[in-house]
Amino acid sequence: MKIALLGANGQLGHDLEPALQAHEVIPLTRRDMDVTDFDRTRRVLVDLSPDVILNTTAYHRVDDCENQPELAFQVNALAVLNLVRIANDSDAVLLHISTDYVFDGNTREPYTESSQPSPLSVYATSKLSGEFLVRAAAQKYFLIRTCGLYGVAGSQGKGGNFVETMIAKAKRLEPIRVVNDQVVTPTYTVDLAHQIALILSTTHYGLYHVTNEGSCTWYEFAKAIFEISGIDADLSPTSSGLYKTPAIRPRYSVLENALLKRLGLNEMRHWRDALAAYLEEKSLG
Repeated sequence: MKIALLGANGQLGHDLEPALQAHEVIPLTRRDMDVTDFDRTRRVLVDLSPDVILNTTAYHRVDDCENQPELAFQVNALAVLNLVRIANDSDAVLLHISTDYVFDGNTREPYTESSQPSPLSVYATSKLSGEFLVRAAAQKYFLIRTCGLYGVAGSQGKGGNFVETMIAKAKRLEPIRVVNDQVVTPTYTVDLAHQIALILSTTHYGLYHVTNEGSCTWYEFAKAIFEISGIDADLSPTSSGLYKTPAIRPRYSVLENALLKRLGLNEMRHWRDALAAYLEEKSLG
C-alpha cells in the first residue's frame, strides 16, 4: 500500500514509519503540508494518490486550546473533515488518531468503544468533533483513540515527554510532585505503531481503543520510571486540585481495547513491560 503519513516527525509518526516499512510510506511534515491549508492539502494528497491517509496531526496543547478554540477546531475538526473528503474522493482509507480525553472520567470502569463520550475541555470537544465528522462522512476509516503517549522522538509540541521530564527532574535533584488522582494507561508509541500496522492490514473499519494494558496514576507511572531506571528520586504524590490549569482533565481515562480483543488482533503488552522496553531503547540510542 501507498501510505501518506501526516505528522511524520511527531512522536507517533517517528515510530510509524519503521512499523510500516512493508509499505510505501510517504512521510509528510508541516513543512510539506499544513493541514489547515485545505487547498494545498488537497493538491498534495491528490497528486500522491495514496491508498491510506494516516493522520497523526493535532493541536494538542490542552491548556492553550482553552484560549485558542478557533485554532483547536481548525486543526482537530475542520482539517479532519477536509481529509475525509479527500479520502472519499480518492477512494482512500483514512486512519485518524483521537484521544481518551473525549471522556469525562466520572467512572472507575475502563471505557470501551461503545461508551458515551462527554468532553470536559475545548481540546476534548474539538477532538470529539473530528471523530463525529469521520464517523458521519468517511467511507472507509479507522478511528483510533489512545492515551498517555510517550516515545523516543518526544512530543514536538510539548518539548519531550513525561518519562524524559521525570528523569531530567531527578537528575537535577529536584523534588518531584506528581498527581496521584488521575488514572490513565501510558502507551508506548512503538507498540501503538505496530498495532496500527496490523489494523491497517485488515478491512475491519471503525472505531478502536488502542492502549497498552493495565492502568496507573501518573504518580505510579513516575514511580515505575524511577524503579526500572534505578534512579533515586525525591518523588511524592499530590492532588490535581493543587494545580489550577485552564483545561479540566478527566480523573479516569482508561481505555479498554475491546474491539481489538473481539477480533483477535490485540497485541498491546502491559504498560510496565512497554516502559521497560522504552527505557532500554533510550539507553541503546
